[in-house]
Amino acid sequence: MRALITGITGQDGSYLADFLLEKGYDVYGMVRRSSVENFSRIEHIRERLKFVQADLLDQLSIIDALKEAEPDEVYNLAAMSFVPTSWKQAVYTGECTALGVTRMLEAIRHFNKNIRFYQASSSEMFGKVRKVPQDEETPFYPRSPYGAAKVYGHYMTVNYRESYNMHCSSGILFNHESPRRGLEFVTRKVTYNAAKIKLGMADKLYMGNLDSKRDWGYAGDYVKAMWLMLKQDNADDYVISTEKTHTVKEWVEASFGCLGLDWEKYVKTDPVFLRPAEVDLLVGKSSKAKKVLGWKPTVDFYKLVDMMVSADYNYLKAGM
Repeated sequence: MRALITGITGQDGSYLADFLLEKGYDVYGMVRRSSVENFSRIEHIRERLKFVQADLLDQLSIIDALKEAEPDEVYNLAAMSFVPTSWKQAVYTGECTALGVTRMLEAIRHFNKNIRFYQASSSEMFGKVRKVPQDEETPFYPRSPYGAAKVYGHYMTVNYRESYNMHCSSGILFNHESPRRGLEFVTRKVTYNAAKIKLGMADKLYMGNLDSKRDWGYAGDYVKAMWLMLKQDNADDYVISTEKTHTVKEWVEASFGCLGLDWEKYVKTDPVFLRPAEVDLLVGKSSKAKKVLGWKPTVDFYKLVDMMVSADYNYLKAGM
């Protein structure tokens, strides 16, 4: 089997590449040509991967990438994925995260309709939630350019599935983290800075809304769900979540607690980190994925926090 992964250098792309290599796949990664290339998350498997240069903003480059890789499966994980930045780069977010999906679907339709396609949808599509918990039938109400772009990409995936009889599935993934998470994301920001404070490398951590609630899982668990979706006879959409919610404050408390620190002595709030529009209580109901895919999460909230804190502490200590 051959798979093409867009966004292979990101958190999810790297874990998915690990997973597919273990399954015996030939794995191709679609990467943009840039002056600074960051392969740190896939450095340990870089020699086992094949790379094709393309950009979700360039239709012809996507077609060329498909011709070169000739994949059985395409996993579209690439996006402008940081919500705060999507407010500052709203048009670019639409071009990449929304229209980029259409460009990929069109390329697959013309090149080989038998390719199975996975679209990375997001719990941010629910935004101002219509019901709790959220499942596949919950109406979307995005509260950011990122969320709105993801809704467009999600429905284009549905339309290509239903209009062209293509095997196109979407995973509506709730927040999922790991030691490979970018430092700009709140979970990694907390674990990394808690480790810095423990090691005497910092003395304060500035945060936004500590009362925000999220359904946090482990990225390594969630990429398996992506693969399982493409193994089904019929394509469909699935919510992937832990079905448990925690506040940012709980994440902070647990992270500092792993290091024997009282978080209230070090954490301060700063309005600069508040979103223009905050999402409400995000918590997913993944019973469909459990029933149809046989999927379930294996890493709970506190194990995930400990995993990330330990990784950051050991990394920073080794560099001292």
